[in-house]
Amino acid sequence: MNSLPDPDAELLRAAQTGEVTALALLLEHHRAGMRAVALSILGPGPDADDAVQDAVLVALRRIGDVRDPDAVGAWLRMVVRNQCRGRLREARRLVPVEELAPQRDPAAGPDETLDRHAMQDWVWEAIEQLSPTLQLPLVLRHFSSQVTAYDQIARVCGVPVGTVRSRLNQARTKLADALTATAEAAHSDARTRTAASWDDARDTLATAEAGAFGSVVAQRWSPEVALMYGAARLGGSALITRAMDCDLAAGVRQRPVNVTAGRSLAVWEMDITSPPENPGHCPPSAAWVMDLDGGKVTRLRLFHPRPMAESVVEQRLATPADAL
Repeated sequence: MNSLPDPDAELLRAAQTGEVTALALLLEHHRAGMRAVALSILGPGPDADDAVQDAVLVALRRIGDVRDPDAVGAWLRMVVRNQCRGRLREARRLVPVEELAPQRDPAAGPDETLDRHAMQDWVWEAIEQLSPTLQLPLVLRHFSSQVTAYDQIARVCGVPVGTVRSRLNQARTKLADALTATAEAAHSDARTRTAASWDDARDTLATAEAGAFGSVVAQRWSPEVALMYGAARLGGSALITRAMDCDLAAGVRQRPVNVTAGRSLAVWEMDITSPPENPGHCPPSAAWVMDLDGGKVTRLRLFHPRPMAESVVEQRLATPADAL
């Protein structure tokens, strides 16, 4: 007797080709099991609901990673479990580890990474429909690799942690509607846009090391660009340029390790190498969180996921431009 086709397998194959309806049906089929895992770890309440919602967004990005159709239910429950464990770590004021971010093959380039996510284009198109206030915490939480904890996002945005939670809840609700609206519509190519942002990050750093960072800022960034620390504006293009030139003169080098890019927001995550004679000159990593308008940077938020002492960071950022 021939066995009936596995509905999960059919839905998984369709979802991996970008069919939003198939993914929605697949998630609905396993939602009860996902919620049961969250309740078993976190107990009833908003944290369990948020963990399931976070897991759904992870599934949107990583459904292409599932190779065994029989394991899709177990994979979704694992994603929920990792989200719950991350929340428990945050409650203990520890920085979440790799389970909170998509797993990346360190040998894979940006093209290979993006090719694994068939849903990337229409997810990004839906994200672009959100207001900047809701878009920023959602992108950091679900698309960055190091700026994922609520307290980190709060520091980047310059708002309390409770406000971050509220904005994420609003963003998830609006994103669900936007996904449905944009799934069948024409949309831009996220793969091409992100690859171009990788090139821009590398070219920006190479130009800076050649002593011409000011020309990059003048040509590609808005004349009114603002350097932000949380909600505070520290200065404009002069401060940005002098700070970069000062670090380069001291022997500091940056290397992009992850790039996330939409039309109105880009995040460049960097590894930082301090000079051997002064290994504590800079924190080991940084995120350039940039608001974009017409392709030009209008606002730059610098954030260190693995910072030095907070007082040192604040002192560096607060140094007057003339002193740099």
